[in-house]
Amino acid sequence: EIEFYLVRPNTDPDDPLEPPTGRSGRPEVGRQSYSISALNEFDDLIDDIYDLSEQQGLEIDTLIHEEGAAQMEINLRHGAPLELADQVFLFKRTIREAALRHDMYATFMSKPMSNQPGSAMHIHQSVVDSETGKNIFSGADGEETPEFLSFIAGHQAYLPYVTCVMAPFVNSYRRFARNSTSPVNVYWGYDNRTVGLRVPYSSPQARRLENRVPGSDANPYLAIAASLACGYLGMMKGLKPDTPQSVDCSDLLKSLPRGLTEAVNLFENSEEIIEIFGETFVATYRAIKQEEFETFMSVISPWEREYLLLNV
Repeated sequence: EIEFYLVRPNTDPDDPLEPPTGRSGRPEVGRQSYSISALNEFDDLIDDIYDLSEQQGLEIDTLIHEEGAAQMEINLRHGAPLELADQVFLFKRTIREAALRHDMYATFMSKPMSNQPGSAMHIHQSVVDSETGKNIFSGADGEETPEFLSFIAGHQAYLPYVTCVMAPFVNSYRRFARNSTSPVNVYWGYDNRTVGLRVPYSSPQARRLENRVPGSDANPYLAIAASLACGYLGMMKGLKPDTPQSVDCSDLLKSLPRGLTEAVNLFENSEEIIEIFGETFVATYRAIKQEEFETFMSVISPWEREYLLLNV
């Protein structure tokens, strides 16, 4: 599941982003989750997205309007990890190009507007037996298996150490806000959308874990690899998850780092993660993110000018 925003063209980085004008000639102002009318405001653009995707052999399962103003979500059909990462990469480029044809920008920033929800890339994961093709998360009786619970526990234990891959930019951490639809924890639950790890209701063969932590700005190849690594470590170590949550956990912080530098420090200090990704990759990724952070720190924000200019 990949969320993104349509916005008016923005050529001055100091100007805040604004929703675009749809067919009615009026920009969106309210939040209209799953609204068909809101989606229809951009019918011509959506037709182009479907046409361009069909020409490239990209399969869209659904395209819906999300909670934010002119925020959309596109769902891809399940498949092999590498193939899906390829599709996400191509979809992002396709959607951006289609939006430009209609004098709009499509942005996959994790938090493009301060007064709107963030954009996520939720990853649904199951593991199938290579010989039988059956989902190993469900037993012969249709019930969840120890492997499934260990897969969940692996995410609980190791997601904090790969958050810098799931949330790769300074902006990514603005999405992790309390009392929002974005996860701020690594709790898990059945069909609970306020936890970082959700188990959707499904048939035994479709039993899966939804990782709700990654932002739409994440590199799909790295995010999928990191998420599968967490589950793999959980199964190899036979880890057990804590109690599933059935209450609203949107205000409960647990384990996830709150900034890029903290996340990178965790990433480069986990022996298990280093063993999977390799020392060279971890060191290179750390160096790139450190340089990006130093560049960010050289920019003075409007907040600093507003609150500090004449008050300190």
